[in-house]
Amino acid sequence: MIHEVDEGLRRLLGESGLEASGIEVVFDAPTRDWAARRSAPTVCVFLYDIREDAARRGAGAGEVYDADGHLVARRSPPRWFDLTYLVTAWASRPQDEHRLLSQVLTCLVATDTLPARLLTGTLAELGLTVTLDTAGAAADVPAAAD
Repeated sequence: MIHEVDEGLRRLLGESGLEASGIEVVFDAPTRDWAARRSAPTVCVFLYDIREDAARRGAGAGEVYDADGHLVARRSPPRWFDLTYLVTAWASRPQDEHRLLSQVLTCLVATDTLPARLLTGTLAELGLTVTLDTAGAAADVPAAAD
């Protein structure tokens, strides 16, 4: 489902006007080699940490019944994960990078959850909510440079 969260973020940022401005949104690791190949203004949304949100894990198996009320399956409770992204902007001038970062930040802080219309695949089918915590305190998340 991580790729579906990525796609939801791409769509959200696209709606903010980045797409219409010709800004590329990518999910690559921002390495030196990668940066050297950039020829257009780019916003990079790099996933650098994944942790289970154990506080949201349910206990026990859920039971699934058919139309006649017969038990047909037992399912483990869903597991939830926190995905931490590093957002960087790449342009020819620092002022342009800062403008791009401001646009991204404005978009993300205005949204507590990814709108359902932007979700795809399993996230959309199951009606799952993807919450966003933009620029939040992440005391136990490793530094991006690590």
